[in-house]
Amino acid sequence: MDVQHFERITAFIEARLTPLFDAQTGSEYGFGMDDTSRALRALRNAVLEASAIKGLIAQRESADAAMRRVIDQSVEHNWDVLRGIARQWEDHADFRHEFKHHAWELDHHAVTVES
Repeated sequence: MDVQHFERITAFIEARLTPLFDAQTGSEYGFGMDDTSRALRALRNAVLEASAIKGLIAQRESADAAMRRVIDQSVEHNWDVLRGIARQWEDHADFRHEFKHHAWELDHHAVTVES
């Protein structure tokens, strides 16, 4: 698993969420105190928190064995969170096949970057 996987999936999800927060469209989604706005803010926060784990990937190489296991578990869990969110748009033209893979599959198999 590398940082690029997290960057691609986060960018994909953010591209789907950002228009829902656009004040230019007259939408109050994300800005109001209604349940839809709260849900959108919670979803965006979940994406931001899960994608923040990518910072640990660089630290993995210099970590001891116990810390590597912790990092691997964190990366795996947060990848699964992002993967679950991204799969809501599985029928979207920009959805990448790599978003279906588990974290360990990305480590063990070469994933072709789809255009």
